[in-house]
Amino acid sequence: MALSYEFSIGSVRTKEKNLFTNGDIEHMLACESEGELCRYLIDKGYGDGSDIEEILKSHSQSVWDYIRRTAPDFAVFTPFLYLNDVHNIKAVLKGTLSGREYAHLITEPSVFSADTLTTAVENRKFSLLGEDLSAPADKAYEVLAHTGDARLSDAILDKAFMELIIRTAEKSGSEFMAQYFKTTVFYNNVKIAIRGAKADCDRDFFENAICGVQDFPRTKVIDASVKGVEPLLDVLSKISAYGCSKAAEEYRHSPSAFERFADNTLMSLTKEKCKVSGDGADPITGYLIANETEKKVIHIIASGIRTKTDYQTIKERLREVYG
Repeated sequence: MALSYEFSIGSVRTKEKNLFTNGDIEHMLACESEGELCRYLIDKGYGDGSDIEEILKSHSQSVWDYIRRTAPDFAVFTPFLYLNDVHNIKAVLKGTLSGREYAHLITEPSVFSADTLTTAVENRKFSLLGEDLSAPADKAYEVLAHTGDARLSDAILDKAFMELIIRTAEKSGSEFMAQYFKTTVFYNNVKIAIRGAKADCDRDFFENAICGVQDFPRTKVIDASVKGVEPLLDVLSKISAYGCSKAAEEYRHSPSAFERFADNTLMSLTKEKCKVSGDGADPITGYLIANETEKKVIHIIASGIRTKTDYQTIKERLREVYG
């Protein structure tokens, strides 16, 4: 029997009850060791494993398995899979050209299998990745193989995938999905611009790295980026779209505050649209994003435990959750 969105939405509303509460987060913040954090997550039924990464991988797999079983049209989630693909092709490309093992770096689910990526890179047969990605992937290969410039190679791939993600999201039929990924790409551009400005990258880098997205003044940002971080922040502070002016202010406070603001902007959009939606794929998408955000929260807490960071500092870095 074919799945219906009525069924899937009812199911996901029940699953939402297992998402993190403020009490869960406070309990994790109180953990004094990574082992204690692992035990709490296992006891809660979050996932299985001997360390944080294994538990997160276990949980992520169960979430994706659930979505495959529940969503009437799994293809709607393709933009999220591309986020894994761009990570994977970078790993395969660098591993192949350097002779280093990369299998443990592959993230799933994805559009392209590890075998497909390996064949594409080893044989330089990037037509296997389709028309949208073939030329950029070949260019990234060329750059890394002949100049060793991993930053530029990564940027070329990021731009190609971000452009593909926007187009795919716009075809999904979900207004939320289109807006969510426009916001994602907008802030991806901002992050690339800031990192490039800090590294004194030239105009050629920014032209290859920053893609076009609605309400993003690409030329102005590139012009400012080649001049340095402060000129760039001045330009960003004048952009109202996506809360960018506030994001620039947060960056001046600290880079981690900026990262938190960007993630919370996406979560606010998700809660606004998906928690109240009564049809289509948006409620399921909201549940997926909620779980991805919880993984970031666990990473931040685990990192704080390892570095013996104080409670208040860790708490200030945490992302807004869906629950």
